[in-house]
Amino acid sequence: MGLSGRVPRRVDAATKAGLLDLIDEAVDAGWPIRRACGVLELGEVRVHRWYARRARGQLADQAPGGGPMHGILAEEEAEILALFNEWGEVDRSHRKLAHRGSYLSRVWVSPSTVRRVLHVADLHFRPLPRPGKSRKRLFPDWAEYTPNSIWIYDTTHFTRAGMAVLIIEDLVSRKWITEIVSSEETSTQVELAFTQALELEDLLDAVDARRDDGRVDLDEDDQARPILLAVSDNGPQMTSGSTREFLALCAIAQHFGRPGTPTDQAWIESLNGHIKIENPHLLAIQDPATLRAELATVREHYNGVRLHAGIGYVTPDDEHEGRGETLRKAREAGLEQARLRRLATHRAEREDTTNQGPHDVV
Repeated sequence: MGLSGRVPRRVDAATKAGLLDLIDEAVDAGWPIRRACGVLELGEVRVHRWYARRARGQLADQAPGGGPMHGILAEEEAEILALFNEWGEVDRSHRKLAHRGSYLSRVWVSPSTVRRVLHVADLHFRPLPRPGKSRKRLFPDWAEYTPNSIWIYDTTHFTRAGMAVLIIEDLVSRKWITEIVSSEETSTQVELAFTQALELEDLLDAVDARRDDGRVDLDEDDQARPILLAVSDNGPQMTSGSTREFLALCAIAQHFGRPGTPTDQAWIESLNGHIKIENPHLLAIQDPATLRAELATVREHYNGVRLHAGIGYVTPDDEHEGRGETLRKAREAGLEQARLRRLATHRAEREDTTNQGPHDVV
């Protein structure tokens, strides 16, 4: 019968009949009913009630009866089913469907009532198809993981000043190269930012040389001999034709992250977050000129003073100028020298000092 332990409160007619047959066999063998019920962990009063119902041929439980005074009406149930047929593909939820009924002035019921009616009618909402798992695009093979090889840029907003700030960062050294503060977000700001960044990093001569050798094609990005790789999201100012032509003219290849996946641009997202979290006064500035001046000050501190965990706790300027590896090795050497000095000092103190115990007293 598939039972173990105490008999449940409700069992079907076949289980009841099987239990009663076991008790009949035990009684025929000389057992009292009480002892048989104790072995089966079944109440004696319950068994006698089953005997009486078996005699009447009513072992099966009757359906719960009664009619609740607050039960929904037949026309309300029909209206719920009609709403499901009409709006089920739009709302896709028993909660929304309940509010849809009152929104259309057709039926006023609770979400649980809608769910119960649809369950009885064996009607179910069809779930939306899940989008396929996207694969992250890898950087091209020619992109070297060295400073001024991969730049990443994005726009962050300062709402009190009504300004959008486009920031360019070196992905490898984490150096904040430049920023453009503007009330607009177009390809013009992208061109200004990259022009300024190329000038600051002394890369304009390389751009001019690339133009002179005739290897740059405005209709197709030159992936064979780019100056650097520009990483961004899929914002309209990043994907516009004007931006593409300008970057192609500068021999800069573009790399876009997956739509709706900000972790593909985690480096610049982290920079934007640190700027606002560590400098909350920037969010209260209302004057654009003041914001520009403060951002320049914050950039100098970020690049030259603040230690960056992502590059081994050196400043972005140190990593960008090639001093980062030397500083990291110097720290490792310093830690080892300090360890050896501590060992030598403690060993010398133990040799020079005689510790007397309680048994050494004469």
